[in-house]
Amino acid sequence: MSVPLLKIGVVLSTMAMITNWMSQTLPSLVGLNTTKLTAAQGGYPDRSTGVLPANPEESWQVYSSAQDSEGRCVCTVVAPQQTMCSRDARTKQLRQLLEKVQNMTQSIQVLDQRTQRDLQYVVKMEDQLRGLETKFKQVEENHKQNIAKQYKAIKTKMAELRPLIPVLEEYKADAKLVLQFKEEVQNLTGVLGELQRELGAYDYDELHSRVNNLEERLRACVQKLACGKLVGIGEPITIKASGSRFGSWMTDPLAPEGDTRVWYMDGYHNNRFVREYRSMSDFMSTDNFTSHRLPHPWSGTGQVVYNNSIYFNKFQSHVIIKFDFRTSTISKSQRLDNAGFSNSYHYAWGGHSDIDLMVDEGGLWAVYATNQNAGNIVIAKLNPATLQIVRSWNTNHPKRSAGEAFMICGTLYVTNGYSGGTKVYYAYHTNSSTYEYIDIALQNKYSHISMLDYNPRDRALYAWNNGHQVLYNVTLFHVIGSEEL
Repeated sequence: MSVPLLKIGVVLSTMAMITNWMSQTLPSLVGLNTTKLTAAQGGYPDRSTGVLPANPEESWQVYSSAQDSEGRCVCTVVAPQQTMCSRDARTKQLRQLLEKVQNMTQSIQVLDQRTQRDLQYVVKMEDQLRGLETKFKQVEENHKQNIAKQYKAIKTKMAELRPLIPVLEEYKADAKLVLQFKEEVQNLTGVLGELQRELGAYDYDELHSRVNNLEERLRACVQKLACGKLVGIGEPITIKASGSRFGSWMTDPLAPEGDTRVWYMDGYHNNRFVREYRSMSDFMSTDNFTSHRLPHPWSGTGQVVYNNSIYFNKFQSHVIIKFDFRTSTISKSQRLDNAGFSNSYHYAWGGHSDIDLMVDEGGLWAVYATNQNAGNIVIAKLNPATLQIVRSWNTNHPKRSAGEAFMICGTLYVTNGYSGGTKVYYAYHTNSSTYEYIDIALQNKYSHISMLDYNPRDRALYAWNNGHQVLYNVTLFHVIGSEEL
């Protein structure tokens, strides 16, 4: 049996709630619509919700996306296979039985009306017959008062009518049986009605309680909905065409509500100037910006802005620097031991892309390669305050064979190239230390991707594609166990 789609009315309010949650969705971010949304509170969810349970049919399945092809927010909820209430099947059977009895009652009422009408005629006819029989006896006893011809005719008629008397008796008995059947059905209807009221009221209370709590439970899961498995990447949306062939651009996933500042970094080496645009609209339509001068030039295109600081790889080194925009100073620097640099283990396109810094729902990450791991990708979870490695994972994927990579919910997704036909074909799940090969198309509109990063606030991929700044909407698949709701 297929899992039924959730059709109860609460979906409407839930959709409104989820729409309000996705405050910085892709459409509003790039000005595709004018919907004003409310930001989620309390930071980012535990990425453990991205783990798929052993039996998805016993869980809630959710497909969420920042927008569909028409710019509307999308969240499709698929209910567990079991029914909403344990007594739904019995309630349905009782309802069907009651409907059958009610239909039977209506038929009996029609039959009873006809029977009563016919019975009145029969009773009247019976009286006439019995009166006629009495008169006939009187005629027989008094030959003097009768004419022979009349006597013969009456006797003949009486002979014809006499067999009807037992028939009339049976008809009266049948009418009495119909009346008794009617009373029994009425009693049964009352019993079933009372049972339905008792059971129905109980199930209604249970269902009503679940419906009332559903929004709150889904609201509690809204944070979890930020995490999920990547199942689709939308068509590219070109925001702007500027700069050289290589570069990076980004927004801060921890920026407060209404803060849509854009940071822009042209080139992959020998540059230390970061542009700050006041909003996405300004970035798209004007050339007004504030320039920040970094104390060191950066290397590659793997920079990220996180909580009003920029994290970047210092040129020709394996040093990571945290630069605070508020104080215009380096707040922390840290060596990434054993990490290759200066084009030792770059992405397939080159460009000193040895160390790629990323942010997802779980925080700050570094992706690089080491001699110890034979040039294969290493994933490191970093403490954003100290830049210390919290934990690392060695993968079996060669870094130089990767076109680009990005993190979503603790999973590293790797593309098969940077030019021409491109797809996401490799995924490493840090929560289970396992990998898989996948096939998710990524439209490479301008044929050279030198930067690809995920922003968990916008639920979108930011790309630098041959001098074009591009956004991709993503669709994530979530499975939430019923016990989590």
